Amino acid sequence: MKYARYSLLFLLLTSSVAFAGIDEAVDTFFNDYLGWFASLIFTSVPVGEANFPLIAGWLLIAALVFTFYFGFVQFSKFKLALDIVRGKYSDPNSKGDGEISHFQALTTALSGTVGLGNIAGVGAALAIGGPGATFWMILVGIFGMASKFCECTLGVKYRTILPSGAVSGGPMYYLSRGMEERGLAGLGKFLAVAFAVMTILGALGGGNMFQGNQANAMLVSTFGLPEGYGWVVGLILAAFVFAVIVGGMPSIASVTSKLVPLMAAIYIAMSLIVIFTNLDQVGPAFEAIFNGAFSAEGVTGGFIGALIQGLKRATFSNEAGVGSAAIAHSAVKTKEPVTEGLVALLEPFIDTVIICTMTALVITISGINAGPFDGSGLTGVNLTAAAFQDTADWFKYPLAIAVVMFAISTMISWSYYGLKAWTYLFGEGKVNEIIYKIMFCVFVVIGASISFGAVIDFSDAAIFAMSIFNIIGLYFLMPYVKEELASFVNRVRSGEIQRFD
Repeated sequence: MKYARYSLLFLLLTSSVAFAGIDEAVDTFFNDYLGWFASLIFTSVPVGEANFPLIAGWLLIAALVFTFYFGFVQFSKFKLALDIVRGKYSDPNSKGDGEISHFQALTTALSGTVGLGNIAGVGAALAIGGPGATFWMILVGIFGMASKFCECTLGVKYRTILPSGAVSGGPMYYLSRGMEERGLAGLGKFLAVAFAVMTILGALGGGNMFQGNQANAMLVSTFGLPEGYGWVVGLILAAFVFAVIVGGMPSIASVTSKLVPLMAAIYIAMSLIVIFTNLDQVGPAFEAIFNGAFSAEGVTGGFIGALIQGLKRATFSNEAGVGSAAIAHSAVKTKEPVTEGLVALLEPFIDTVIICTMTALVITISGINAGPFDGSGLTGVNLTAAAFQDTADWFKYPLAIAVVMFAISTMISWSYYGLKAWTYLFGEGKVNEIIYKIMFCVFVVIGASISFGAVIDFSDAAIFAMSIFNIIGLYFLMPYVKEELASFVNRVRSGEIQRFD
């Protein structure tokens, strides 16, 4: 371990020098030779005056299918899900397989989805689609709860418990093993390998470099730091990330179980201050959101524009159907796979319905923009930051801290997702794990040090390509989830599964 840390320090330092100044060449390479991949994944079709990304439709259709197939499980079993995450159905005398609690699994998965998308992405959605995008964002987030339920139940059902007690699970395992049970071993293996490859690419890019890049940019703009020293920020971030991920899932869960509630509390508290300071604008804000959702006027076709932007932000924010969360939830201590599926359905509710809506409300009531949101020309994180600063200029400091915390938490969770995909492809073992973790931390420095767009476009495309392979498998395997749900609910009702108050 000592030599691994020396190697990490050497690689981090050399990478910060080696990659400085060649970001344009890297960007050109990805744009010229791999740009077709991002274009393919994010293929859009014109709808009115707006463009509709087919990948968002793929995720939305799956969410609707699972919602109806499981009998609106996100509503009928919502209270049961809350009881499970509170430990009401966890026997304190039963250890069970797994490494972490229901709450830790939830916060680990949330740390991968509650991030910059909640700040910058919502700002971009409202800048284009207006306040009405919020309505559709909430609705799609609610439907996405059923997708999370399905994939995370399967993640626990088909996970592997290693001799050390560590867990490896996620779509790679349920796609290969579950599809084999259906007599489709060849298709399952292809889906699993393709998913794992996309997970590694997505982890290194969107789950890593982009986060470090945006965290550094926010610190520079907020605190007036000199540019050109992103590698210093990258080194600090990489050292922190390595210190967490070197301890494996228990260490990751221990950090995220504290970091996620803290960063969410900071951000929600800031949002509530803005809302209560402008309490007289809350009613008009909700009116603007509802009217804008169905209005035929406004930017990019009114209703169509609002619907598309809300749909994109919800599906791209909570990752329901992407399969990433199933990797984290697979490590939970439980003997009942469906219990973790029920816990997981809370994620889109927290991520999209609560946190993204808070951001949307702050922007809508700020008075910076109204209606079609073209008054100031602001978009993304700049629009969100300006909305907070409209109430109090000092908000830029806690917002910067929140952005850095969001970035770190996302990197930690995605490091685990990428690790499990890496070991699925190349085998379990300490050597393979250390190689991946060092490589991941090197990419943290690279991301914070340089500026490029095409690499990020490619990695974002990889993340959403994960959903193509994952959802195909979910359609084949959802009957198994339905059986698990019926069995668990019947045993709860009969008293076979006890409640611990």
